Amino acid sequence: MADPDLTTLALMAVAAFSAGWIDAVVGGGGLIQLPALLLGFPGATPAQLLATNKFGSIFGTATSSLTYVRRVRPDLRTALPMAGVAFLGALGGALIGLHIPKSAFNPIILVMLVVVGGYTVARPRMGHETALRFDGHKHTIVAMLTGFCIGVYDGALGPGTGSFMVFALVGLMGYAFLEASAKAKIANFATNLGALVIFIPGGHVMWKVGALMAAMNLAGGYTGARTAVARGSAFVRVVFIVVLVAFIVRIGGSVLGLWS
Repeated sequence: MADPDLTTLALMAVAAFSAGWIDAVVGGGGLIQLPALLLGFPGATPAQLLATNKFGSIFGTATSSLTYVRRVRPDLRTALPMAGVAFLGALGGALIGLHIPKSAFNPIILVMLVVVGGYTVARPRMGHETALRFDGHKHTIVAMLTGFCIGVYDGALGPGTGSFMVFALVGLMGYAFLEASAKAKIANFATNLGALVIFIPGGHVMWKVGALMAAMNLAGGYTGARTAVARGSAFVRVVFIVVLVAFIVRIGGSVLGLWS
């Protein structure tokens, strides 16, 4: 593949920074970054797009994870087991992702976004405070099952993983949005790593583009995590809903053929 021009590189840089910021606050940065890659590199294979997206994203998730651990101090007794099985799920998901056609990306993601967005809007008090629904070992088991299922999705497709993880931790397990974001970032780092274990040996990463997106995603992730910690769960919830609506409009329009 020929080296990208300056306009394409500028698009990738802006998309990666924005994705890193959004991913750190509520997740879902891949819903900006992957479409940007699709637009900038129409001749790339699905595996190249997924791999380069993951390579850029892992630097942002690593940075935001560390920021959350230092400032929010999430319970690692839950976060680490969830991240471990999410890693395993992403390994299997990446193998699936090698065989998913581009045409299937948007319809699958759109359905998931509509379900998540509708449930969040219908329950306005959800995620303001932590009120856990499971105790002891059951709590850990539910977290691990959640991590594994979303890990498979992240390895196979990826966009929206952080948002779906936040939603599961808030809606299913009863966490406040800020603490859910902290745990989701740790698990999301693990899923990115799992997918790259498959993609890198296969030679699917576009390294020059990936390096640029990694640097910008890192900057966005650091900025976004600090913003979320400073503003709290109410701010995170508002951003979560706004991002979901924007993604539903953008992806829904693509599915219906309103725009490319």
